[in-house]
Amino acid sequence: MDTEIQNAVKAADKKAQYDENAKRLISNRYILAYILINTINEFKGMEVDMVVQRIEGEPHISEIPVEPGLTNVEKKRQGQRIIGFNSENTEINEGLIRFDIVFYVSMKDGLSQMIINVEAQKDAPLGYNILNRAIFYVSRLVSSQKERDFTNTNYNDIKRVFSIWICMNMNDNGMDHIHLVNDKLMGSCEWKGKLDLMNIVLIGLSDELPADSGGYKLHRLLGALFSIELSVDEKLNIIKNEYNIPKEEIGKEVDVMCNLSQGIWEKGIAAGIEKGVHEGKMQSEVKFIMSMYKKGYKLEQIADVAEKSVAEVEFIIEQNKLVPA
Repeated sequence: MDTEIQNAVKAADKKAQYDENAKRLISNRYILAYILINTINEFKGMEVDMVVQRIEGEPHISEIPVEPGLTNVEKKRQGQRIIGFNSENTEINEGLIRFDIVFYVSMKDGLSQMIINVEAQKDAPLGYNILNRAIFYVSRLVSSQKERDFTNTNYNDIKRVFSIWICMNMNDNGMDHIHLVNDKLMGSCEWKGKLDLMNIVLIGLSDELPADSGGYKLHRLLGALFSIELSVDEKLNIIKNEYNIPKEEIGKEVDVMCNLSQGIWEKGIAAGIEKGVHEGKMQSEVKFIMSMYKKGYKLEQIADVAEKSVAEVEFIIEQNKLVPA
């Protein structure tokens, strides 16, 4: 196999492993608990261990399809019709977009629940506006509850949903809560219902790790987890000493993430060197072709020696005729 292809495959594999381990790191119950405490009013001020206990079951990681009609799966058990999240046979629909992390969390009353979705982005996407995607996700989290969390027209049983987006490599640290509001335009009619059903939280992480003060406690935790500059020991010291997360809970994942990020960094350097060599080779070819052209060689002769087509040689000459020597 060509070396360049081999390197590309290995780099892609590292990247895929990194993404998967990043999701698993975030899905750790202690990390999720800190995210909930710092983003949702109902959990603010609660002890981390108490919130950990309210996370129900195992969070679904890259299992639940976002696409309408595929989020839920119907099963029959002992003659009963049961609707649940579609986490089965994920390999059949491998190309589908899936929620990064989805889980239920119970509230203080022990009866009501929320549905939480957490998404990790290495940076703000260029092809679309991230808020638009977040709105689509939070809408799917509501609409997919029909027949799973509420039946028929029992819309009062809709559970609150939060879609929390962690966006790395932003210009600065920030956090926004986007939700429904009622702008009363006329009259005094009272409309029954809940405005707090749909919630989006956008968390921006800059490259610089914030200090352990100033209200950026969550940003410091997440920043430490994904830092490519901190060593494993430095990360674990911050996590254990500042956040009281047991090392055994998260040590293995942090170690794997550090090794993977180092591998990706090394591949990036290798790719940069390879690109530089490639660009240097191209510059040499251009200089050679222009030299032959200025000496009066015919296009066919230049193409033959340079092992290029006449059209390629003609294009290079036209592009470089006016470039000063």
